[in-house]
This record gives sequence, structure tokens and C-alpha cells, in this order.
Amino acid sequence: MPILDELADTLQMKPDSLRAHLGISEDDASLQALGRLQKLLVEVSSPLLGRIVRQGILGLDPTAGAEAYGYDESMRLASLVYRNSKEGMLVTDARGVIIDVNPAFEALRGYSAAEAVGQHVRTLNSSRHSAEFYRAVWGRVLRGGSWQGEHWGQHSDGSVFPEWLSINTIYDDEGVAHRRVIIFSNISQIKQAEAIIWRQANFDLLTGLPNRQLFMDRLERSITRAHRNQRKLAILFLDLDRFKEINDTLGHAMGDILLKEVGKRLQGCVRSTDTVARLGGDEFTVILDDLHHFGDVGRVTEEILRKMAEPFALDSDTVFISTSIGVTYYPDDGELIDDLLNYADQAMYVAKNQGRNRYARFDPCMQEATQTRMRLLNDMHLALPAGEFSLVYQPIVDLRSARIVKAEALLRWQHPTRGLILPGDFIPLAEESGMILEIGEWVFRQAAQQIQRWRERYDPALQVSINASPMQFRADGIDLQDWLDCLAAAGTTSDGITLEITEGVLLDQGEDVLARLEAFRSAGMRIALDDFGVGYSSLSYLRKFDIDYLKIDRSFVSSLTETSNDLAVCEAIIMMAHKLGLEVIAEGIETAQQRALLADIACDLGQGYLFARPLAAEAFEDLLRTAG
Repeated sequence: MPILDELADTLQMKPDSLRAHLGISEDDASLQALGRLQKLLVEVSSPLLGRIVRQGILGLDPTAGAEAYGYDESMRLASLVYRNSKEGMLVTDARGVIIDVNPAFEALRGYSAAEAVGQHVRTLNSSRHSAEFYRAVWGRVLRGGSWQGEHWGQHSDGSVFPEWLSINTIYDDEGVAHRRVIIFSNISQIKQAEAIIWRQANFDLLTGLPNRQLFMDRLERSITRAHRNQRKLAILFLDLDRFKEINDTLGHAMGDILLKEVGKRLQGCVRSTDTVARLGGDEFTVILDDLHHFGDVGRVTEEILRKMAEPFALDSDTVFISTSIGVTYYPDDGELIDDLLNYADQAMYVAKNQGRNRYARFDPCMQEATQTRMRLLNDMHLALPAGEFSLVYQPIVDLRSARIVKAEALLRWQHPTRGLILPGDFIPLAEESGMILEIGEWVFRQAAQQIQRWRERYDPALQVSINASPMQFRADGIDLQDWLDCLAAAGTTSDGITLEITEGVLLDQGEDVLARLEAFRSAGMRIALDDFGVGYSSLSYLRKFDIDYLKIDRSFVSSLTETSNDLAVCEAIIMMAHKLGLEVIAEGIETAQQRALLADIACDLGQGYLFARPLAAEAFEDLLRTAG
């Protein structure tokens, strides 16, 4: 900071010592630091300037000896400060008429000393400030003797620049205002640095949209304005559908380009007075201000959905995405910011669960469902150590011989107050919360102990299938060596375990997922692809991954007849699987006719209520004993 170095030199101090005295760090270029320096400059110069101006020797030669003018060394010091500072300085009489200016004033304001002296200080007023502003400033000076603050300085050519301005009064021996000393510093660089810092703190660096901090500030202001004007506003919470797949497939650079294009399209769907913000990742928010009709929100959301469904050109690739939108209204749904954001988020997840590429408005029932989920999650944390989880087993039979060859281990939760909770009600929550990893470990260890007992007692070739979550195949998921050690400790081998995976595992086609699947098969475990025929059912999965079994989804079996299209679908799946060397398991067999039809088209294995419902371990063992 030039003023600090100059002042330190004038005061014959080291710059570091002066910084320490003022409490200013080496890289501190703030307005507060500048203000402290100007204050010290005034403290050094004002009393001496008072003596100088009273003696009429502002124009003295500071290099001449003190005896030349009859003044002491301290007055020469004040003159040095005044004449050599790069801070603009001028002296006026008590009425505001300019008496003298220093060279820095001439350089900063563009007026020569001859042009400025004799003019009233008001001729330097900036067009950026009102008359009321200057009345307030000089009122403060007249009452208290000083004023300090930001000001727009105006050059003689009409251009303006930000400056830090200090006005101080020199009093005569009777305490009457005699002179005013005005000091100003050009703070353009400081303001530019502050603007950069402010932008970095309030705008997303990737998209240029407001970030969470600025979004929250604008939302607070919008709510205040809506309350004052008795108007409504809407909050839209957007989440891009399947963005992770694009990021993983094309790379993060292409994902970044997509996010920037999404931001531009969103801005094109709303008014300039509305706010589009990026909260992080692939989550965006929109504030629709000053609403007259809620129908306007529907039109905006439909336009957003339409724009997001249009193709995105990412260099040489063209991709398609969609978005799920949650909508909430102020004040209809709530008046607190945290509540409104929570409601919009809940509505967005409802839209996503309803199939994506749509919007949903918040409904109080969603809040009830969220609270229920939260209570369920809290209870789930206690369920494992409390012994509330258990496994039941459903037989899988050879359709040709009717022999039980496998068992699928199915998880059950016996809640102390809610009773039996089925997996469909708590497994998704366990996956979202990450608890599925701990629960999955417990399931494996229980199944490993059980298959060892049954193999030893009834059938050494019997297998047990356990369902594996996509999360278990990620880096922090299953520890294969730990599982193999567990099997060895239980006295059984890995060929007794079949991992049932869904297409969700195969969608996450990272190298680690491929490596893990290959490692499991190399260790002797079998892999079954569950619910085949629904979802994507991409044949590329069957070529790329080593899979042992296909499980035909129960939706194709439930309405199976000799003339149904489902029979043709099942036959096509079975023929394709056999060509690829895979065995086929049909789920949901409930009638003898379904079993016969599937056997006729060469389905290998069957599972369903026709053979047995899921049974506790003891009951399943009775079934094995009877069958044996």
C-alpha cells in the first residue's frame, strides 16, 4: 500500500514496524486499513499544518533549512508529508474556499493548483452523489469536526473513480474552526479486488449463476417483499435425471459443459427479475417472484421440462437428459425459508419417484411421509444391534426334477411397535442412508453360517442367493477377502453363494464395478441378474459381464397362459440365455399351469408360492428334510 510506505519513510520508521503499530497485515488492502492510515496521516500533519497555514507558508521549500523560515524540524516534517504524499490533499478556510492543494491532488483530480485555489470545495462535488448526501457530510463536519467514508471522486474530464475521503478541522487557539484538511485516496484497485472476492463468494464459478449463499439472501429479500406487498412467490427445486451416468460415461469436462448449458436454458425460461441459482452438483433452484396466478408457475415448469428434454450438443456428442422439479409456494405452504426449501426438496423427490421428467407440487402428505421416513431411519439404526432383523428363505427348484437346488435369503424386519416391515419399505431408505453396507454384511454372515449347516446335513451342492445392493460394489463396499475368510471360518466354500444383482449395478459401469464382479466369480461365487425383462434389459450387459443366471421378472409369469404374449417373451429370454450359456430362473410361479408352461419352454429353475412361501430357517430345514 503506497501510503503506508510513504508515511513510514516520512516518519523514519520501518514499514513492518508501522504495520505492527496499526495492526495491519502485509497483504491487507482493505478500506479499514486505508482509513487507519489516513487517520494517522491527519494526526501527524493536522497540528503542524495548523501552524503552517496560520503562518501562510504552505508553499515553503521543505528542502531548505529550518532557519530559512523560522520554523522547527517538526514543521518541515509536516511539509514533507503534505507535498510528497500520493494521497490527494487540500486545505480550505472555514467557509470551504480552497487555499492550497498538494501535487497529488493535481494528479488525481486533473485540476492545477491555480485552477483550484480560490474555488469553493463544492465545485469538486461528484455527480454520483445527491445534494442530500453532501448536506449530511458537511453537517457531520460542522457538528463533530470530521467525516470519513467512501466517495465518488470526479476528475476534471468528468470521469469518476471511487475514493476514500477524510475531512478534518484545524481549530485556532480559541477553538474556532480555522481550516479544513481534506485527504482522499483512489481505491479503484481495492474496490475491484472486493468485487472479485464478493463474486467468488456469491456466484457459482462454473455456471456464473448465484450460489447457495446469494440464493438464500435473495430468497429472504423476496419473501420480505412478498409479505409487504401481499404477493406470492414460488420456489422450484430441480435435479437433473441420470446426470451421473453422463458424467461417468463422457467425463467430468463434458458434465461441466452440460451444467453450464442447463444454466443458460433455465435463465431463458424465466423473467429477468426471477432468480436461477445452482446449489451444487446437478441441483438448481428458481425463485419466481411477484406472482399474480399460480397458473404462471405451471407454464414456467412446463417450459423448463420442454427445454431440458431437447438435445444438448457436447462437442462431438449429443446427449439427452430430463429434470425432476419440486414446487412450493409462499405463503400457502409455509413462511419460513428452511421449511419452504425442505418442502420443495420433498416435492422434487416425489416427481423423481413418479418416473422423472415431471414436476410435483408440495402436499402436506409429503411432509408426513418424510417424517415417517425419518422415524423409520432412526429406528433402523437401532434394529441391527437389537436383533430385530431376520432372514427367511424361499426355495428355488429344478423344474424338471422338482428338487430344491437353491434358496433365496430374504430380509425381514420385525419392528417392536409397527410389526413386520417388508424390504420394499426400508431397503431404499437403507441404501439412501448408507446403512445397506452394514446390513448387507450381516445378511452375508447369517447366510454363510446357514448354508454351511444345510450343505453338511442335506445337500453339499445346495446354494443360497443373497441380494446385493449397487452400493456394495463401490470402493467402500464389500471386502471380498473378508467374505472369503468368513466362509472359511464357517466351514464352507464360496460356490455355495450366489449374488443377486439388479441392472442398477450394471448401469454403474466403472472399472471398479467390473473388477469386483470378476473377482467374485473368480473366487467361485455365482452371479444372478434379477428382474430381467424390466428396466433396460440391455443385451450388452450379458456380453460384457460374466453372469450365471437370469431371473425372469414375476410380471411376465403372473399372467402366463398358452396364448399370452408373456409366454412368447419368456420363451425368447430362455432361448437367448441358453445360447449364452446361462441358466434361467422364473420368479412368481403360483400355479401348476405356470410351472408346466415354463417347463415346456425349457426354463431351468422356478421360484414362487407354488413351491413354498419364504420360510424361517427352521421351517426351511424341515422342507429340506421332507424333500430328502
